[in-house]
Amino acid sequence: MKLLLAVVQDKDANRLVEALADENFQSTKLSSTGGFLKEGNTTLIVGVNDDRVDPALEIIKKNCSQRDQMVAPISPMGGNADSYIPKPVKIEVGGATVFVLPVDSFFQF
Repeated sequence: MKLLLAVVQDKDANRLVEALADENFQSTKLSSTGGFLKEGNTTLIVGVNDDRVDPALEIIKKNCSQRDQMVAPISPMGGNADSYIPKPVKIEVGGATVFVLPVDSFFQF
């Protein structure tokens, strides 16, 4: 058995949960915050049998799209912020970061 921890953008979370449920994967949804953009993310916890890891990963890949987003950079530290004019930069957001962890034992009470 494996434990999948999938960190996805909030915009993709509900669609992903529904797609997983349609294929009989149960998930637990946790709110989380990304470190780079300081925006909301969703972390899904999914327990799967070893033979169903690849199908679960394929569902995650299909439902978590990458897209470009314009972001204003943070003002430089130690400088005069009054004269700093931020120029928005385009970055790629979305997709999913998935950790696949082994499960030694599993209990449900």
